[in-house]
Amino acid sequence: MDSKILGGILLIIGTSIGGGILALPIVSASSGFIPSVLMLIACWAIMTFSAFLILEVNLWLPPRNNLITMAHTTLGKLGAAVTWLSYILLLYSLLAAYISGGASLLNAFTRYIHADMPAWIDSILFVIILGYVVFRGIKFVDYANRFLMVAKLGSLFALIFWTVPYMETSEVITGNPSLILGTVTVMLTSFGFANMIPSLRSYFNGDVKKLRLTVLIGSLIPLGCYILWNLAILATIPRQELMQIMAEGGSVAALTSALSVHLHSHSISMIASFFTTICVLTAFLCVSLALSDFLADGLKVEKKGKGNWLIFSLTFLPSLILVLYYPSIFVKALNYAGIFCVILIVLLPAMMALSGRYHKKIASGYQVMGGPKALYFIIFLSICIIALGIKEAVF
Repeated sequence: MDSKILGGILLIIGTSIGGGILALPIVSASSGFIPSVLMLIACWAIMTFSAFLILEVNLWLPPRNNLITMAHTTLGKLGAAVTWLSYILLLYSLLAAYISGGASLLNAFTRYIHADMPAWIDSILFVIILGYVVFRGIKFVDYANRFLMVAKLGSLFALIFWTVPYMETSEVITGNPSLILGTVTVMLTSFGFANMIPSLRSYFNGDVKKLRLTVLIGSLIPLGCYILWNLAILATIPRQELMQIMAEGGSVAALTSALSVHLHSHSISMIASFFTTICVLTAFLCVSLALSDFLADGLKVEKKGKGNWLIFSLTFLPSLILVLYYPSIFVKALNYAGIFCVILIVLLPAMMALSGRYHKKIASGYQVMGGPKALYFIIFLSICIIALGIKEAVF
C-alpha cells in the first residue's frame, strides 16, 4: 500500500478512535449492545457521506483552503460566520475532553509511581508535551501517529481477545432500546474525522482516487473497532456500574478502574490503561492539527516563526483554561461537541454542496452521488439530530 495512503488512513483512525471510543460503552449502557450497533452503523454512514461532501467542495477551490473559505465561497459571510463559530466550539470542546481525559490518566500514573501532582499541573504538562508534536507540523504528527496507532490497534485487539473469558451474555442482551437516541451525538462525534479532509487534500496533492480510498478504509476500521469494543465492555462490566460511571461524569480513569476490578488480571489491566492512554494521545494530536490548520486559514496567518507561536497559543489555551476550571468535563464536553459536530460536518457541507452545485454553479470534477434529494435529506436529518442533541443537553 502507498505510504501516504497508509499514513492518511492512520490519521483518520487516530482522529476517530479517541475519547469517543472510551465514552461509547458508558453512554450505550442504558440502551444495550444491539441498539448501539445499529446506531453506530447509521452514524458511520452519515459521517462518511458528509466527509465525501467536504472533499467535493474542497476540490472546487485551490489547495490549502479550509472550511472557512469553503463556506464563504458557497454560503457567503453568514455561512462563514456559522462555520467559524461551529468549528471553534466543536474542536475546543473536543480538546477540552481530551485534555481532561489525558490529565486524569497522567494523574493516575503519577499516583502509581508515588509522585502525585495537582490536577492543574497534570493538565498543563499534558498540553506542553503533546502540543510540541503538533507545533512541529503535519509530517511530525503523521509519523508520531503511525507509531501510536500500531500500539493502539495492537492493544485494542489484545484487550478484546483477553476479555472474552470474562464476558457475560446476559449483560449484552439487557438494556432499554428506546434510550438509544440519547447516544447519537456522542456516536456521531466518534466519527468526526471529516475536519481532516482539507489537510489530507493538501497532503495527497488533490489525488481524488487515493483520497476516497483513504476516507472509506479509514472510516470503516473505527466502525469495526467500536462494535468490538462496545461488546467487550458491555459484556464485562455490569450495566448498572457503567450507568453509575456516566452519572458521575464518565471519567477515563473510572472506566479503567472498573475494568481492572472485573478482569482480575494485572496484565490485562495494564493493557487497558495503555489503550485508553493511546486513544487520548492520538485523538489529541489529530484534532489539534486540524484546529491549528483551521485557525491559520481563518486568520490568514502563516505557520512559521511568530505566526506559528500565535496559532499554537490560540489552539491550546482556551481548552486548557476550561479544563483548569472544570477538570471533570470529559463526557459532558463530548456531548456538546456532538451538537457542533452535526452543524459543522453534516449540515453545513450539505448546504455548501447544494449552493455550489445548483445555485452558484461552481461545481466541477468529483461529485458525490445522490443528487439534490440526498442533500435535502441530510439537511433535514441534521436539523432533527441537532434538536435532539439540544433537548438531551438541556433536559
